[in-house]
Amino acid sequence: MKHTNSTRMFPVRSWIAIAQIAGAGALLVGCASPIAQRTEQELRRSVIESARREIAEAEANPRRQITSRTSSLDELEIRPEHLEHIEREFSSRAYLDDLASGAGEGADPIESLLAEDLYGQRQRVVGVSLERCVRSAAERNLDVQIARLGPAILEADVVAAQAAFDWLLFSNNQWSDTDRPQAGQAFFGTTGAIINSSQSITSSTGLRRNLVTGGQLEVRQDLLYSDVRGSFFGASPSPNPAQSVDVVVGLTQPLLRGAGSSNALAQVRIAQNAERADIAALHAQLILTVTDVETAYWDLVLVYHQLAIQARLLDRGIKVRDDMRIRRIQDARQAQIADAAAQVERRKGDLLVAQTGLRRASDRLKALMNDPDLPVGSEIMLVPVDLAVDEPIEFSLLDAVTTAIDARPEIQQAILAIDDASIRQVVAQNAARPRLDLTGQLSLIGFDDDMSKAYGSLGNGEFLDEFLLGILFEQPIGNRAGNAGSRKARLERLRAITGYRRAVQQIVLEVKDALDSVVRDYRLIEQAKLSRIAQGEALRTLQVEKELTNQGYSVERLNLELSQQVALAAAEINEIKALVDYNSSIARLYAATGTSLERSRIDLIVPDANQVLDGNRALDYRMPEDE
Repeated sequence: MKHTNSTRMFPVRSWIAIAQIAGAGALLVGCASPIAQRTEQELRRSVIESARREIAEAEANPRRQITSRTSSLDELEIRPEHLEHIEREFSSRAYLDDLASGAGEGADPIESLLAEDLYGQRQRVVGVSLERCVRSAAERNLDVQIARLGPAILEADVVAAQAAFDWLLFSNNQWSDTDRPQAGQAFFGTTGAIINSSQSITSSTGLRRNLVTGGQLEVRQDLLYSDVRGSFFGASPSPNPAQSVDVVVGLTQPLLRGAGSSNALAQVRIAQNAERADIAALHAQLILTVTDVETAYWDLVLVYHQLAIQARLLDRGIKVRDDMRIRRIQDARQAQIADAAAQVERRKGDLLVAQTGLRRASDRLKALMNDPDLPVGSEIMLVPVDLAVDEPIEFSLLDAVTTAIDARPEIQQAILAIDDASIRQVVAQNAARPRLDLTGQLSLIGFDDDMSKAYGSLGNGEFLDEFLLGILFEQPIGNRAGNAGSRKARLERLRAITGYRRAVQQIVLEVKDALDSVVRDYRLIEQAKLSRIAQGEALRTLQVEKELTNQGYSVERLNLELSQQVALAAAEINEIKALVDYNSSIARLYAATGTSLERSRIDLIVPDANQVLDGNRALDYRMPEDE
């Protein structure tokens, strides 16, 4: 992960985002009245203006800037040779170099300062780069793995909604055998009951499909076999048995309520929007994870250097304590010696806290990485191999804001929420209409004593069984439910538009906060560095006086040296913290503009549900190697 001097942080974006916003459900289907059209135009204009208003001032000041700071090193009046000595002796980088020179080949400088692991063994360390941490987290982080399942799950909902328009095969088959007595007529003085005895087999098989127009089409074949058995004084029909085949084509088409593709496809579009929203949520989770990994890595860098600083502070304190004990025969009182010893013990405690802090920072980073080779439960400690950078960046508030509006997944989610509300408003307005359905049916029949002959007569068109055309109308008196639903849908859409405005405003706020932090933290690096140099000069002067004069060994001078050591250590830690804060601020700035994945060269490809179920990687992150 590299930064270059004066690099452009954000490309100048077009108004693609605002064009998408304007088209994301701002114009409702079916709004034919001038009042409705004017209302839609006002809503669409307000959506666009909510974004333009936030960047109006930035558009008037598009000039790009570079983070800058002024140095007041000359005001410290430190000689160049003394400054070189301070950089060589009084910085965490110098302490790590000294430790590395005494460590074995391939060993980490900090290894000798680490306590035993939880098994009571020598602590094992593994150096990791920021790039490796980001790669591992992008591929394996558990929060990302949970989020990656959402689009695959909702893809099934899209397929289920689309399946409402699939052809439906149906078949209904029945057999009946009837013996029913019935009063009969008397003939030649004879009376008796007539027994109607018959057997029939019916079969109805066909296809049915919902149409995107809101109607339903059905094509079916009805087969009938009937056999009337003989009856007392009864007459048998002819032909007997008889067989018939009917081919029926029926269509039901709503003309008002339920009519139109906008209404019929509403659930499909809502399901598709839900899938897109979950992809945006996955994008947001990835940005959050990458940012958390970078922040955790720089925290690891901070505690790594803190450990070296605390170790050097302890060594210096022990030396002064021993000098104090030598002064016992001259002017050092027991209380002063005990105070020096107490300070050393406190520094030992601080060193122990720093050791534990490094362990905890390592475990937090391992949890985010979820690397199978570096599980959280292992006693392997991660140590950083990358240094915090101290280089300026070029930025533009206009570019940053427009980039964020274009790239942030929260904006996409807000747009989809407006689209969902618009779809529901169309459905609600449609439901408020009266019901007026057109039905039509055409039947052809074939009839004979044999099924093949029946099919033959069907093909000849000998019998036209039925031609049906009908109209169904109904309307609730007052239509209170329909009007209430329509009013509710309009209010929900207004709420979604307000939610979009809030999302834009919040993102602009985050971008400005992130830029403020970057500018501030870059300047604080210089202040922290000068403070560390000044404290180093103070301690260097005391050490020189101590070596040149006996006065430097006085108890008062030794106590002052102890105090200066603590002040120097605090300044050294503050300088490292300033560098870490600056690098973390840059990471948060990329997160605020929604470009963290592009910065880390991560291409997100979302697979379908089958790939997830087959055990393939649910996300493919293409990370090209460095050239």
